[in-house]
Amino acid sequence: MKIQNGYAHLAKSAFADFKRNKVRTILTSLGIMIGVLSVVMLIALGLGLKNYIQEQFESLGANLVMIMPGSGFGGEGGSFGPGFVGGVQFDEKDLRSLQGIAGVEYVVPMFFKTTMIESGNEKESGYVEGTNAESFEVLNLEVMEGEIFTKSDVTRKAKVAVMGYVIAEKLFGDPADGVGRTIRISNQRFKVIGVNKKMGDPEMDNAAIVPYKTTFGGINPDKSFFTIYLGVALEEDIDFVKEKTEEVLLKRYEEGEFSVTEQAEILSTINQIFSIINSVLVAIGSISLLVGGIGIMNIMYASVTERTKEIGIRRAVGATEQDILNQFLTESVILSVFGGATGLVLASLIVLGIRIFFPASINLLSVFIALVISTAIGVFFGVFPAKRAAKLPPIEAIRYE
Repeated sequence: MKIQNGYAHLAKSAFADFKRNKVRTILTSLGIMIGVLSVVMLIALGLGLKNYIQEQFESLGANLVMIMPGSGFGGEGGSFGPGFVGGVQFDEKDLRSLQGIAGVEYVVPMFFKTTMIESGNEKESGYVEGTNAESFEVLNLEVMEGEIFTKSDVTRKAKVAVMGYVIAEKLFGDPADGVGRTIRISNQRFKVIGVNKKMGDPEMDNAAIVPYKTTFGGINPDKSFFTIYLGVALEEDIDFVKEKTEEVLLKRYEEGEFSVTEQAEILSTINQIFSIINSVLVAIGSISLLVGGIGIMNIMYASVTERTKEIGIRRAVGATEQDILNQFLTESVILSVFGGATGLVLASLIVLGIRIFFPASINLLSVFIALVISTAIGVFFGVFPAKRAAKLPPIEAIRYE
């Protein structure tokens, strides 16, 4: 009897064995499926976080220069500096100095604080943001009901607020009903004059935006700001404005106590950081693939023992060691590819569901990594049991009980 050893015959033989042992087949592929699912999901979530952060920065106004405390994004090579948390606190004197720089169209201070916001008997945790009227343009905030406060409101310390959509919904039910109502923040009363459209940013959607001078005292006793945004009239003036901004601030602060950066630099830094994060996530997910591969090796070893007599008969009718080796290797690879493909399909379905709430995404790299690694694991961990099967002496294999 002539033994067929073509790929089609090997695959057909493998599927016939899988059909006879459905439970074993599913359990063998399960480890690889979970491993591939882990790798693809980790990369997808990492890319989603990167996309989310990029969207937040890209949603800011064009030609924007950002001043932050500490070394921020201004470390060597655009990396995070050791002083990102901490550094100086900016004040109104800085605002006046920065307004005098040629090419600066507007200066936007930002004070941000976690607080309780109350209205009637309702009380919700949220944020209070002290800023000026230009911040609505910088942050691309759109009012769905009412209006924003003006420069005059900032100057006269008006107790008015523009609410984020989510916090307004929590306090008033219908966000639009908040206009004209009164809220309390740190024992101060504010009249709600507007409600913003929903942004999808948890902080901005849960914030009460008020004139920054109104926060001086009970809410912001230090009269300080965490961040200052500079709007530059022309894109070609950005480098000049950054240079002059550093000169102005170095008259009051030491180098390293603040950073001056722009959106392009921040996005570049984000890309660098997430390339490293994704590598780490792939390494973590690969541990699951390794465990799955060991599972395949164990199951295939058990399969060799279970099918010892079958192997002996095949050898007796003319099958070579290479034929037996190819048979078991084919089974290992098919199990791995099946598990990898199943994990990939499941990951894709999960990501499609997540994308409704979060910008997770599957890229070609994660698909390639998942399929190549799962196939490689099938070959690597299938070699040992396949060699054991091929080395069995035909006579002893036939007599095996």
